[in-house]
Amino acid sequence: MMKRALVTGGGSGIGFSVARRLCADGFLVTLAGRSGGRLKEACARLPGSGYVLLDVTDEAGVDATWQRLVAENGTPDILINNAGAAETAPFERTSTDLWHRMLDVNLTGAFLMTRAALPQMKKTGFGRIITVASTAGLTGYAYTAAYTAAKHGVVGMTRALALELAGTGVTANAVCPGFTDTDIVRDSVANIIEKTGRSKEDALSAMTKNNPEGRLVTPDEVADAVAWLAGVGASAINGQAIAVACGEVM
Repeated sequence: MMKRALVTGGGSGIGFSVARRLCADGFLVTLAGRSGGRLKEACARLPGSGYVLLDVTDEAGVDATWQRLVAENGTPDILINNAGAAETAPFERTSTDLWHRMLDVNLTGAFLMTRAALPQMKKTGFGRIITVASTAGLTGYAYTAAYTAAKHGVVGMTRALALELAGTGVTANAVCPGFTDTDIVRDSVANIIEKTGRSKEDALSAMTKNNPEGRLVTPDEVADAVAWLAGVGASAINGQAIAVACGEVM
């Protein structure tokens, strides 16, 4: 029987690359996100996929959407918590609103989706919870206190959950990309250029200076790691935070 996967934030960037890879591997993939237009465009490029509109920070919406998916299509076997956002600010200018926005989408959203998924996964005896975190969940970056705190929280949540899931057939892992060639990074580069007057090349160099390969990670490289964790052969991998970062974090 074909396995089913749900990818949040699946309309672009890492999420779309993950969805494309899982489709190629024979999974039935549902994309989730807040932009109907972006999701429709993504599904048109992924024959056989579908989508649902979903805000991962909406607790009632998450629970209702998961129940509807189970009722209509059967239990998703794989949950990819990819929805996220990144905003930067010096610590002393980090507003409470910014702080909550980063925790809500990057941490609480992953918590809500995971909590909704677990009962059915445990009942069937198989499941993969894979959360796209960041190297910010393994180290620290200046001007990203809220984002970094959220990603550290994701890694901690994953490790705690993995211990609870041991022996159930369900695993929980995190993938931690370094700076990746996505819209979020391109927006960050544009922000650096605007605020500092640096060239695009200088802005990119600032992001990749600690990367031994001196380059951005590609979304497909992240998708490869996710696809491996989603497979039956990764049953012994549990509670891990795997850096996909060209050796930046060891």
